[in-house]
Amino acid sequence: MAAASEEAIKQFSALMEQLKEPLKTTFQEVTSSAYSLLLLCVQHVHQGYPRGTLVRFLKAREWNVLKAHKMLMDSLNWRLQNEIDTVLAKPIAPSDLYRSIRDTLLVGLTGYSKQGQPVYAFGVGLSTFDKASVHYYLQSHIQMNEYRDRVVLPGASEMFAKQINTCLKVMDMTGLKLSALNQIKMLSTITAVDDLNYPEKTETYYIVNAPYVFSACWKVVKPLLQERTKKKIKVLSGPGRDELLKVMDYQTLPHFCKREGSGSGSSSDEVDCYSYDHPFHQQLYKFVKQQALSQDTAGPLKQGSMHVKVPTPDLEEAQIMETIESELQNMRGGDGISRSFNRITIEGP
Repeated sequence: MAAASEEAIKQFSALMEQLKEPLKTTFQEVTSSAYSLLLLCVQHVHQGYPRGTLVRFLKAREWNVLKAHKMLMDSLNWRLQNEIDTVLAKPIAPSDLYRSIRDTLLVGLTGYSKQGQPVYAFGVGLSTFDKASVHYYLQSHIQMNEYRDRVVLPGASEMFAKQINTCLKVMDMTGLKLSALNQIKMLSTITAVDDLNYPEKTETYYIVNAPYVFSACWKVVKPLLQERTKKKIKVLSGPGRDELLKVMDYQTLPHFCKREGSGSGSSSDEVDCYSYDHPFHQQLYKFVKQQALSQDTAGPLKQGSMHVKVPTPDLEEAQIMETIESELQNMRGGDGISRSFNRITIEGP
């Protein structure tokens, strides 16, 4: 397998050497190995290096060189067409709007694992996505991805004195219920962007506080997933505290895992990682505003959302969505489920 993998990387590298401008410059930005924060800010680069990027896309396409090449080319074109390289210079303004997004798209950085990977928490079940347009939520999510790749992962690599290319995600399913599943449309949009443009950025997904609706869907989806994806997903009992403490210290545990019982709410003596007031979100928002000011000194920050084109999911993912929709209809006893959403998948960045 090792020899085959090396041959695939060699073939993929040869294909990428044929790139012409402007894709060549975009690829160099995506794969730059610069660790200087100044260079990261100016060049808008991802943390990583060319070989590592090729391996990520090869893994996402089961080491099929031609499929991986197409996936990477599509991603580079998506970045160019949607001006992703400058997304960290486009703040969501005013700050009250950004605060509303943080209150309804529950995600945050809680710390680092024992191996140095950033640990992100997601309040899947309690995210409502009802205080802004889909464009703002998608813009916020892409900014978090880019900040992770340009700042958080390089910072972790420097902090732990080794190359760190992936993160861990703790997914809190508290509040997930049939009556709220129209939110799946937004979640599926986010997942489509992640799957096709930020592959293999997450080493493990830890699912906690899973209600029956998740368990029922997981039972029918799991057989459809590739073996590589199955190995990345761990469904834990309750808040999963004991299992998570094997890979991270207590202070890194998301707030919803630190106590008995479930729920995404924080205790009264701490600012939960989802909050606009949490240091991570304050640092990210400050970073974006500074980048905007450094690029445009003529007047106040511009307001308005980005309009990013969402990639079309592949046939396998469409099959997963159809299976989940069928299961949800069975649980609701008929056709009560809204057909307004078009996809759901576990796989992510």
